[in-house]
Amino acid sequence: MSLAGSAGVPPAAKAGGPPIKSGAAVPASRFILPVSLRNQLIAEARSAFPHECCGLIEGVRNGDAIEALRLHPIRNLASEDDRFEIDPAEHIRLLRTLRGTARGIVGCYHSHPNGKSVPSPRDRSEACEENFVWLIAGADETAAFVASGEDFRPLPICAP
Repeated sequence: MSLAGSAGVPPAAKAGGPPIKSGAAVPASRFILPVSLRNQLIAEARSAFPHECCGLIEGVRNGDAIEALRLHPIRNLASEDDRFEIDPAEHIRLLRTLRGTARGIVGCYHSHPNGKSVPSPRDRSEACEENFVWLIAGADETAAFVASGEDFRPLPICAP
């Protein structure tokens, strides 16, 4: 997996305001994901099979909650079936689009076509931004994780 930026994902910024600091004072404890967005992710994963789908999550941070407002499918540049690479041009385009709004890129999503919805060793090695959501669609379920230190911790998914 690879995201735009030299070491993964550039810090998500609250457009029009200061960057969302990676060491946010209030760590995320829940991820709010509307059913329509969960269904979108499942449809994208099925459509991309046997490759991984991928994209960016537009949302807002409110206290200890991260709320997904929109999923942005991004072309997977990876040549291998079992990895994803987000197109950096699309990542930058979305950052520019969100500039001047209260929304930002709060995470990324991808699928594990024949696997479980848990971070792979490759996912673990690529995570770099603290409190950045990783939404993973496995063969049978969808799960959210947040980058925390050098690993991930599960992030409960809640409906709005």
